[in-house]
Amino acid sequence: MNPAFSVILFTTLSGAGYGLWFWWVLDAFSLGMARIGPERWFAWLLAAAVGGVLVTVGLLSSVFHLGKPARAWRAFSQWRTSWLSREGVASLLAYAAFVACFAGLYFGRSDLAMGASITLAVIALATVCCTAMIYACLKTVPAWRQPLVLPGYLLLALHTGGLVHVALFVLAGVQPALSAQSLAILATTSLACAWVKEGYWHAIDRIELPSRAAATALEGFGDVTPFERPHTEANYLTREMGFVVARKHSRKLRLFVLLLLTIVPLLALLASALLHGAAVFALPLAALAALAGAFVERWLFFAEAKHVVMVYY
Repeated sequence: MNPAFSVILFTTLSGAGYGLWFWWVLDAFSLGMARIGPERWFAWLLAAAVGGVLVTVGLLSSVFHLGKPARAWRAFSQWRTSWLSREGVASLLAYAAFVACFAGLYFGRSDLAMGASITLAVIALATVCCTAMIYACLKTVPAWRQPLVLPGYLLLALHTGGLVHVALFVLAGVQPALSAQSLAILATTSLACAWVKEGYWHAIDRIELPSRAAATALEGFGDVTPFERPHTEANYLTREMGFVVARKHSRKLRLFVLLLLTIVPLLALLASALLHGAAVFALPLAALAALAGAFVERWLFFAEAKHVVMVYY
């Protein structure tokens, strides 16, 4: 498939934003939402705002991939059958829960703030699941019909969002030593991302598109060859569905993804835990590396996928 920059930007940034919101809610609950000290209040607000920016920029970028962006609102009407529509509805519900959370804090309604924050954490992950299912439900793209597509999207969101979360707190001046629990969680997401992506790549490398005989139900009648090309010049199908990435380039990019998503964050987390003052530089570096790794991984996710329509070409 032809990797569209707008969709890659959308899945990378919005995933990180929803993951950041999830960890943001957990951080508030770990301290007690009504007892967030003044030294953490700015960092907490900063994380909320950055999460909103990432989600918003990601969603807006996805609109530019539509043929008629002015009609994007119509996507919300098909939520009963379309994962794309469900994603849009879930994103609006996430915004509503986000606003309700701050409304509860502003008016002193801790019960409203608590309920809204729990709702936000659940809807944030649900929105990521909807995004993954947009691709995982397509039977015409075998590489996306893999069981690891959904876990991969969730792990990337939690991993990038978690690293951005701790980086923002460090940059905001909240610089305690990285707790053993936080270190264990982020190290686990790093290793889990590597494990899931390796499993996914191993699975798609063994996929072969059906033969022309199988696609035309003419198996057993000899070799099936086209009488003439379906089109005499390039068209939408050949541009969008016929993109091919060389295997040697694919291998290099996969190693690059593992380096940015796993190796760099693990080294940064280790340095933050062992070296005094290293967190100020190491954690932002880890967050940027993970975002870059997620961007390259999203590019590969589209570039390595083959549509069955290319059997006819």
